[in-house]
Parts: sequence; C-alpha cells; structure tokens
Amino acid sequence: MAEKTDNRQVFLNPLSRNNPVVVQILGICSVLAVTAKLEPAIVMGISVTAVLAFSNVIISLIRNTIPTNIRIIVQLVVVAGLVVIVDQLLKAYAYDVSKQLSVFIGLIITNCILMGRLEAFAMANRPLPAFLDGIGNGLGYAAILIIVGFFRELLGSGTLLGFQVVPQCFYEAGYVNNGLMILPPMALIVVACIIWVQRARNKDLREE
Repeated sequence: MAEKTDNRQVFLNPLSRNNPVVVQILGICSVLAVTAKLEPAIVMGISVTAVLAFSNVIISLIRNTIPTNIRIIVQLVVVAGLVVIVDQLLKAYAYDVSKQLSVFIGLIITNCILMGRLEAFAMANRPLPAFLDGIGNGLGYAAILIIVGFFRELLGSGTLLGFQVVPQCFYEAGYVNNGLMILPPMALIVVACIIWVQRARNKDLREE
C-alpha cells in the first residue's frame, strides 16, 4: 500500500505542487518558443512527455550497469535516440507541425527537465516509479505549454487550433487582436501569472 501511495505522489506532484515549469522554473525556453499557437504547444508537450517517460524507464533499467564517470553521456545518447524517433514520426505524420516546431524538437535533448529527472530520479529508482515520474513531469510541462498556447493564440490571433473563435461581428464592432500576445515576452508574462496563481493556492511554496 505504501508503494502505491508513493507511486501516486510521484505521478501527481509534478502536475501541480512540484510542477517543473512554474515551481522548479525549468524548460522555460521552449515555453517562449512554441506557444504562439496551441497546436505546436500540444505536440511539443506530447513529444517531451513520451521522450521523458521512455528515457526514464531505459535509464532505470540499465542504471546499475552504467559507469559513474560516463552516466551523463549515456543519458544523452538515450535521449538523443528517442528524440530522433519522435522527430521522424512527426515528419511522417504531422509534417506541418514539425516545420513549425523546427529545431525545437531536436533541442528536447538539452531540455533541463529531462536531464534533471534522469539524474535525480531514474538513476535511483525502479522502472515503474521512473515511468510514472516521467509521465507526471511530462504532463506537468505539457499543461503549462497548453495553457500559455491557449491564451496566446486566442488573444493574439482570435483562433484556437487554427479555427476562428472570436466572432466576426466582434471585429466589425471594433475588436482588434492583441498582437503583443504572439511575441515571446508575453509567454513569460503568462507564465508569471500562472506562477502567481500557483503560489497563491499553495502558501507553503512561498519564499519567506
């Protein structure tokens, strides 16, 4: 029962109380880069979740055979191999989104969330907790991307997933899309608002 409780916390904590973006302040670069539209934000979130979950499992399985002095290299090789697979799948089945994400799929290799979880968790835990940790942190990261992408596309372009959401009559009445929302600095402001809400709901996260 204790193990089940621990596994549940491993999965759920990154979704809120220990979110890798708004609590640990990791992975901010990709939040700035891929959230001007909702679709690439969703795809990036799914991609990172898949790579993080499977790399955690692989490293956990071989952790006792990895020489300490080359463990970072081994982790990078595992992540790089999975990123190549994800990149090829996107090019085969979601080419337009792949073009929008451009180099940022490749840069998953250097995402500090992945390397942090591999080093801090997968190297010290069994495959199942490692998998749950990867899924939890990946979904926590994806949730922030989706929230930021939602508001940036809606307010900046009047669309969601490419479909017009703001009625045409609003524009005829004088409504204008906020062009600032599609600029990278607005991603930081939206993330700051999410952090503010997170800290307001969880008082123990506030710095004294």
